Amino acid sequence: MVAFILKRLVQSVFVMLAVAFLAFSLFKFVGDPISQMTGVETSIEDQERLREELGLNDPFFVQFARFTGDMLQGDFGYSFRTREPIGEMLLSRLPATLELGTVALVISLIVGIPAGVYTALRPRGLVSQSILIATLIGVSIPTFVIGILLIFLFGVQLGWLPTYGRGGTVDIGWWRSSLFTVEGWRSLVLPALTLGLFQLTLTMRLVRAQMMEVMRTDHIRFAIARGVPWRSIRYRHALSNTMIPVITVIGLQFGGVIAFSIVTESVFQWPGMGLLFLESIRFVDIPVMSVYLVVIAFFFVIINLLVDLLYLAIDPRLRVRESV
Repeated sequence: MVAFILKRLVQSVFVMLAVAFLAFSLFKFVGDPISQMTGVETSIEDQERLREELGLNDPFFVQFARFTGDMLQGDFGYSFRTREPIGEMLLSRLPATLELGTVALVISLIVGIPAGVYTALRPRGLVSQSILIATLIGVSIPTFVIGILLIFLFGVQLGWLPTYGRGGTVDIGWWRSSLFTVEGWRSLVLPALTLGLFQLTLTMRLVRAQMMEVMRTDHIRFAIARGVPWRSIRYRHALSNTMIPVITVIGLQFGGVIAFSIVTESVFQWPGMGLLFLESIRFVDIPVMSVYLVVIAFFFVIINLLVDLLYLAIDPRLRVRESV
């Protein structure tokens, strides 16, 4: 187990360095931040002085080395646009994104797993076919279109739910949460449904495919031949084996939900990290864009490591393989 963790940690270090290099390289050439920070009345001399102060005249690899070294020390730098510490900017937006992603993932699991089991056990039923058709339609529609439709129906026509912002929040230390107020939950419903719909479909179809495959295996047929009750076969033997690969995907789904919440946050003006990233693109705020991608990659690396450890804990075959 220790060797496995060390190997994964070494791989994670190389992944993070590669992501940092790609992020810094991509955003280095997206535009001139000085033109966004200054007005037309700013002289050329003042622009050059500002460029020198920010280190933009240094060679590329010098800037990248400074960027990487500062991040290793926990210094994420300052925003070109607001001159605020990027770490504080991301930390203030982190609760909104994590709460949105968590609720969206919970919705996808609560609905997706039972629906996947049901459609696997009754593949030719009318209800199962209706569920499959509905999820296929849902996953085919872009996320921003789903968000706009939900806003139009529940926000504009029916007037049941807010269409933007987080609503009421409660400060718990540095964490600003919308989970402890009624208005916060009302504001969270539409963006969470929008973000969770694709994850719901993926979860349902994965559970369905794995369940149908497990039901055809020899040990399930042997259990049927022994006269084991159907309920025990389905939910004790089949479902437990079905969830082993599903856990891996679910863990990575959470990272995907965090990373791809940008569109949802933009549609609902949800004040999370995704909306901050879009604002930084608009103003060519290179440090914020680069740090955001590195932070998202760090989320993926940590989640992937935890999923690997959980997978190793629940599947004895992998423990034997790693020990060889």
